[in-house]
Amino acid sequence: MGLNMAGTDMAGTDMAGADMGWETVIGLEIHAQLATRSKIFSGSATAYGALPNTQANLVDLGYPGVLPVLNGEAVRMAVCFGLAIGARISPRSVFARKNYFYPDLPKGYQISQYELPIVAEGALEVVLDDGERKRIGITRAHLEEDAGKSLHEGLPGLTGIDLNRAGTPLIEIVSEPDMRSAREAIAYMKKVHTLVRYLGICDGNMQEGSFRCDANVSVRRRGAAQFGTRAEIKNLNSFRFVEKAINFEVERQIELLESGGKVVQETRLYDPDKGETRSMRSKEAANDYRYFPDPDLLPVLLEPAFVEAVRATLPELPDAKAARFVRDHGLSDYDAGVLTASREIAAFYEDVLQRVGSDPKLCANWVMGDFSAFLNRDNLEVGAAKVDAAHLAGLVSRIVDATISGKIAKEIFEAMWESGASADAVIEQKGLRQITDTGAIEAAIDEVMAKNPGQLADYRSGKDKLFGFFVGQVMKATGGKANPAQLNELLKAKLAG
Repeated sequence: MGLNMAGTDMAGTDMAGADMGWETVIGLEIHAQLATRSKIFSGSATAYGALPNTQANLVDLGYPGVLPVLNGEAVRMAVCFGLAIGARISPRSVFARKNYFYPDLPKGYQISQYELPIVAEGALEVVLDDGERKRIGITRAHLEEDAGKSLHEGLPGLTGIDLNRAGTPLIEIVSEPDMRSAREAIAYMKKVHTLVRYLGICDGNMQEGSFRCDANVSVRRRGAAQFGTRAEIKNLNSFRFVEKAINFEVERQIELLESGGKVVQETRLYDPDKGETRSMRSKEAANDYRYFPDPDLLPVLLEPAFVEAVRATLPELPDAKAARFVRDHGLSDYDAGVLTASREIAAFYEDVLQRVGSDPKLCANWVMGDFSAFLNRDNLEVGAAKVDAAHLAGLVSRIVDATISGKIAKEIFEAMWESGASADAVIEQKGLRQITDTGAIEAAIDEVMAKNPGQLADYRSGKDKLFGFFVGQVMKATGGKANPAQLNELLKAKLAG
């Protein structure tokens, strides 16, 4: 099959450091849990939320005499990621033992990759707030197993150990120290988050620990060639925490250096309640872990045909999709970027547009606007909403054919969201069909003009701003149903006398 192996399935704000002559240097180590059904070296399940220690077998627990068996699907997923970032896929990669002692690491070592990772020398391009594009290098992405979890809540004076996560497959994505602000780090992290979800190799659920990162942060005098001493902030599991932790750490290091102190290479934790980082332990160097090739696992040998077969399965990636939305649908770079940040939203938009058959910008506005806002408000996934692509396309189509106005459409959408009814059903039920009968609109205008002779005289004497007053009164008289374009045209003629 081409797969030859033993196996189965930084500052208070981003500019503070720069203002004081300091430059921030950031590198991220992102841990993405691979979406396999079983662990990387055993057949134990990886489902989230099981009772503690119910998804750990003898291999996960490190019992003597057991042997790990590599999960081939984890290898495929790692190759997917490497191809998506334009990296070099190593034809030969090796698993190593990373030795350290901690209560939730039952073997006394973690199986990872060190000298020969499966993915190396890739990059991603991110778009910053000001529209600038920046290339972030990716040094490596290697396979490894997760450790267990230490629990303290509800155990006063004690530590509980849950080994359900022990052996869960991870890909660790190590960037170059190319980021110069917390905002750049967030842009990069979000790009990786989008990519792994597009590829289907990680669900990206940060609350469940499926996607988290360690941030390596240092500062140096602007123009200096050498990097400063870095601190590593461990286990950040939200974009907001990453930004706040980096900004605090940059501020801390600058203040320390300017007061004559030295930054110590160490591992730190971020306390979200206090909004600060605190020292956890001195930072280990690679030789502290005493890496050596795992004698229980053969090298992974990947044939070119296997890599090309994986390449053929890749979906359209976010950047390519965004470029197509700009080219084929005439969307702005910003709109295309928002729509393609989620594979589900992008597919939903294309489904809506195909059903409407026109007005790609109007379709985009509704998907990015009310639809996404209601999803966020109710914390729903795209597929869980009562308004599906067919329903939203029906609503947009009624705007396009002037059955309803854009303003009335918002009222209709809310009713659709709550009931799951179609746009046509809500329009008929609530009597919201737009008035396009010229005679009816003219009659409403005549009535409003007759009731407001003072304002009419003022308008005709040159107070043009009163036009908005008359529009509002006619809309009120028609229950908001008058076609806006027709109303404006007829009203101007009537007011002109």
